[in-house]
Amino acid sequence: MKPVLLVIAHGSRDPRHAATVHALVRRVRSLRPDVRVETGFLDFNIPSVQGVLESLAAEGVRDVVALPLLLTRAFHAKADIPAVLRSAPPQLRIRQAEVLGPSPLLLTALERRLYEAGLTPADKSSTGVVLASAGSTDPEAIAVIADIAREWRHTGWCAVRPAFASAALPRTEDAVRELRALGCAKVAVAPYVLAPGFLPDRIARGAADADVLADVLGASPEVARVLVRRYEAARRPVLAAVGA
Repeated sequence: MKPVLLVIAHGSRDPRHAATVHALVRRVRSLRPDVRVETGFLDFNIPSVQGVLESLAAEGVRDVVALPLLLTRAFHAKADIPAVLRSAPPQLRIRQAEVLGPSPLLLTALERRLYEAGLTPADKSSTGVVLASAGSTDPEAIAVIADIAREWRHTGWCAVRPAFASAALPRTEDAVRELRALGCAKVAVAPYVLAPGFLPDRIARGAADADVLADVLGASPEVARVLVRRYEAARRPVLAAVGA
């Protein structure tokens, strides 16, 4: 029997967050109807990760792949989630999958959102893009966002600049001004976030002077495919289980 896929989301007081997570999980289920997919939240929403793990153990489930619904490997992936998994019922064999990013599929999803917001491929060479992420105090996570921006620039955009809604600089509005100063004919903001909420709303406010604001990545097919790939990689027996 295939391991249960437990998608671990951060959670938010904003109801749009949970709705987006559930929409993404439904898409994952449609891609892999042979896999049981459950959702747990670290905070604010139910069911909690701990509650889902206890329910699975009570049902007799033994193998679980825990997949962080995160774009970078920062504090939640390194500390919060492993701590929750260590406190899971001992009969569960849990493998923690890698976070979603970076992935070429996510760049495809970012471009999808920009085109849905009104850009066309013909606009690429004259458009500067702000890659706007939530932000982190983790240097590794910040460096990953900068690397993604550099990689994306090489696909034909006028320029790409990283920006952060919290914990790091520059802010979205500062990156928008920088791209204007560079002489880009258009400036677009691409939120590198998975679901709506407090920080994505801050990104949107910072995009007030941009020409285009894309939607969050959300339940895009590319994100769902990344989840499936991370699950498949984690369930390979060469990876050690958490607590094994």
